[in-house]
Amino acid sequence: MDIHELWSKIDWDKCERFVQKLQARIVKAQREGRNNKVKALQWMLTHSFYAKALAVKRVTTNKGKSTSGVDKITWSSPLAKAKAIFTLKRHGYKPQPLKRVNIKKKNGKLRPLGIPTMKDRAMQALYLMALDPIAETTGDSHSYGFRRHRCTHDAIEQCYIVLSRSVAPEWILEGDIKGCFDHISHAWLINNIPMDKEILRKWLECGYVFNGELFPTEEGTPQGGIISPTLANMALDGLQDLLEKSVKKYQVNYKKIVPKIHLVRYADDFIVTAKDKETIEQVILPLVRKFLAERGLTLSEEKTKITHINEGFDFLGFNIRKFRNNTLLTTPSKDAQKRFCEKIRKTIEANKCVKQKSLIM
Repeated sequence: MDIHELWSKIDWDKCERFVQKLQARIVKAQREGRNNKVKALQWMLTHSFYAKALAVKRVTTNKGKSTSGVDKITWSSPLAKAKAIFTLKRHGYKPQPLKRVNIKKKNGKLRPLGIPTMKDRAMQALYLMALDPIAETTGDSHSYGFRRHRCTHDAIEQCYIVLSRSVAPEWILEGDIKGCFDHISHAWLINNIPMDKEILRKWLECGYVFNGELFPTEEGTPQGGIISPTLANMALDGLQDLLEKSVKKYQVNYKKIVPKIHLVRYADDFIVTAKDKETIEQVILPLVRKFLAERGLTLSEEKTKITHINEGFDFLGFNIRKFRNNTLLTTPSKDAQKRFCEKIRKTIEANKCVKQKSLIM
């Protein structure tokens, strides 16, 4: 087949079916503990034409399709996309440095983004197809950020399930990890993430370019990389089981009633519930700090709080609070309401001459 016609002739349904079958086999092998089989299936997936075509399709149809990396190249034509499929090879692959840009956070601070080149993004998308089935199989049951078929509202619903009953836990640890993406230990990722170690090491150590100067990356995984959210999630997976088992052991040793400990996590924001403040201060907080330290991470002291449910707490843009009649109410947080009103205000001010009907639309 002529390469000029290749992109338009690809059967995308066939590509999806092929990749999904391999991913299902990876999940089965992972559950059976057959690590060598998992590696073999991952190799098969990352070297297949179908997976490579889907990886190129993903990076050329998402929001960042027009954003180039340091090489200033984008794949906009069908010919460029077809040629790109055949460049996704492990042998001789060397990622280029990231393009560093800063975007404003809602608190006014700057968040650094590392933008890979199109080829590096496609390679990440390709290897993510092989890693994602494992991440979904081994992930915490109440982790909701950057996962398929899960969203913010699922996390808020789980908070309601945990806290709405009359016998529900009353104390909440509001946890926030300081610069999660920027500080994850490279050594921990390379030793614990079940994927091609050499490729992962190259991504982690590729450096970034800012104001025309090259800087090394000695820690962290870049915000802006397709595979970064999954790597961060896998680094934090295991916290839920650790807390539940350790707190039960502590309570049994001290001959107390065992409270149900709940963790609800969305990326690097999480809450942990407990029956009393003592359990959070003496058991949960030290456990969380030790767990994070092993991964090169620390809790943000200014954002990490211990709160009673009657005072209410903010989580993922919502305020959750229980009132005296034992009613749990979930409402948009004051900051979220303020941002929403500001957005409406700016829209109205920018369209003063527009008819009312058009403005509403």
